[in-house]
This record gives sequence, C-alpha cells and structure tokens, in this order.
Amino acid sequence: MESVPQFFRTGPSPQARLFFFSLLSIFLMIADLRFESLHKVRQAIGAILYPLQKIALAPTNLYDQVGTLIEDLRLTKEISYLRQQYFLFQQQLSRLQILEEENTHLKRLLNAAKQTEVKSIMAEILYIPRDPFRRKIVLNRGGSDGIEAGQVVVDDLGVIGQITQIFPWSAEVTLITDKNHAVPIQVARNGLRSVISGVGSNNELELRYLSINADIQVNDLLVTSGIGGIYPPGLPVARVDKIEHDRSYNFSRITCVPIAGVDRNRHVLILSMPLSESESTTNSNTIESKS
Repeated sequence: MESVPQFFRTGPSPQARLFFFSLLSIFLMIADLRFESLHKVRQAIGAILYPLQKIALAPTNLYDQVGTLIEDLRLTKEISYLRQQYFLFQQQLSRLQILEEENTHLKRLLNAAKQTEVKSIMAEILYIPRDPFRRKIVLNRGGSDGIEAGQVVVDDLGVIGQITQIFPWSAEVTLITDKNHAVPIQVARNGLRSVISGVGSNNELELRYLSINADIQVNDLLVTSGIGGIYPPGLPVARVDKIEHDRSYNFSRITCVPIAGVDRNRHVLILSMPLSESESTTNSNTIESKS
C-alpha cells in the first residue's frame, strides 16, 4: 500500500488556511478595484442567484404581505368603529346641550310666571307655518285649554306676540315682528307713548309716526303701555337700535330690536286676558253684595 506524506495526510493547519484565503481575498479585491476584472463575474453570479433569492424569500414576503393586509383590515375596521362612536357621541352631546338650554329656559319661564301679576299657562311651539310673508307660530294649546284669541304670548324676556286664531288643540300666534301687527308701547325712561310695528323680519321692529323732536334715544327700553286693554302694562318689547332724522319729513325713522327671543325659544307663556272695566265692576259689585 502506497504511503501518503504526512503533510498531505493531515492537511494544512487552520492558521495556514486562514492566512492563505485572506491573502487570496485581498488580492481579488485589489484586482477588482484596479482592473474591474470580476465585474462581469459578479453580474453573472447575481443573475443566476437572483431567481433563487426571490424563490427563497417568497415565503417571507408572502407572510409579511398577509400580515400587513390583516393589520390594514383591522385598522380600517377600528377607524370605522371609532368614527361611528365619534358621531354618536357628537349627537348625544348636541342633545344634552339642547336639553340643558331648554331646561335653563324653562326655569327662567317659571320664574317669570311667578313674578308676573297675570295668570299664565305654559305652551310649546308645534311648528312654524310656511308663509314667507307672515311671522307666525303655532302652539300646542287651544280652545280645549281655555285659550282665547287676543291673549298675549311672552317668554322670560318680553313680549313675543298675540294669539290671533284658535283651534281645538292648538292656537296660532302672530309675532310682534309681523308687518301687520302693532303693539302700544311707551319709553320706559320718560313715559313717551307710541305704537311699535313689525316689518316682516325676525330681528327688527319700527316706531312709526314719531316726531323728529320726540325725546327718544338709542338704547331706550320700550315697554307695553297697557293702552287698549290687551297688553298688560310694563312688559318689555324692544330696545331702540337706530334713529334716522330726515328734515324733509315730520317724522323720524326709528329701528328697534325685539327683547324677547322671537325666533329662538321652544316654550312660551300665554298670559290670561285682562278683565275689562265692566267685568271688574261686576266682580266688585258681586263681592260687595256677598259681604
């Protein structure tokens, strides 16, 4: 049997192998940088290995894509749920704010009803008639509740209007801003009497036929005078907003702003009709005869 030399039988030592391959690597790197001799070799090897690399990475890429898709679906569903909750909470918040405002307004109405000397009944606005040329509202109180035409309607701030038409379970109110409605008033500061009329706008009233020399000022408070026996005296109606003097006419153009929430409130007070002089005399005579 042929004997093999000791060097080839055991092979080079690990240190020798490391040194050899290190020198070979350094040589190849220098040759590639200097002469670009391995550029085509690298391209060929890369072209051969690229499909294999894609195949090897396919399971990992597929797993990542499936995970991303599942995460996107989860996030989309969560965003949709959060949006629904947001809109739900917004609606609930709006309802709570409306209820809080109505509760505050009802408390003010109750206080106003206690302070007024005239009996009153609370009513709720059912709807607003669709007539662009008139300013009216319909209340949920009618003839069955003892409501009569001519009764005054107020809120916690002042006069809103007057009942002009009665139905069994509802009543129509003509607002003070209606262009065909007028209210006898007086200036709270000096007692100057006049008549205020609507102009067909919810936020504007007008004092007509007042002399240019009349003692009236911007921001003057106008209250009911009680003349005519319909409106109780002293109810706030409007405040003077603008005064225009035209020397070519004998009257001033005076624009006022309603005190009451003519187009804002949902609940109002219906004041009882004041007793006429004959009714008051009859009642007093009845009381005297009984005594």
